[in-house]
Amino acid sequence: MKTIKLLIVLITFVFVFSACAINKDAMTTNPTEQTDKTTGDTTDQSEMGAKLNEGNLAPDFDLIDLSGKEHLLSDYAGKKVYIKFWASWCPICLAGLEELNTLAGEDEDFVILTVVSPGYKNEMKAEAFIKWFQGVENVSNINVLLDEEGTLAQEIGLRGYPTSAFIGTDGVLVKTQPGHVSNDVITTEFESIH
Repeated sequence: MKTIKLLIVLITFVFVFSACAINKDAMTTNPTEQTDKTTGDTTDQSEMGAKLNEGNLAPDFDLIDLSGKEHLLSDYAGKKVYIKFWASWCPICLAGLEELNTLAGEDEDFVILTVVSPGYKNEMKAEAFIKWFQGVENVSNINVLLDEEGTLAQEIGLRGYPTSAFIGTDGVLVKTQPGHVSNDVITTEFESIH
């Protein structure tokens, strides 16, 4: 009986200590220093300008929209960016497209992008998605970027659809939020983001 109790206590300690383990990759000696996960290079943000928002830099991306135009996050430097990750098979995502289309047609102080990941998490391939999207109504203001195989989605840490990402003018990923986010909430969130 004592052996079983001792074993339970030891297992509990292992779980507690592993849950409290520090991620050494996330630690830096300089709070303004960022490490690029793909190259391992570090950049001191004080060299790029003052950090205005709390958080880590959003992963830069190089994505193509439905008309073949290239988009890089760095193209939007100095601007606030809202990104909605969604999927064609997600009913909550589809139900929110018309509302987002309305917001995208308004004059806001932030850029609105949407991202779909062909070939990732049961999304159809790019060619089939483009053909399908042409039949979707009330989306003329929405800019859809294709994240082939979900590379950006994985870098953001996407867990489900829809998910919203709020990026500040300094390129910091201020917040990600799963689930549907209404236009009012999106606008209110950006009031406190620099």
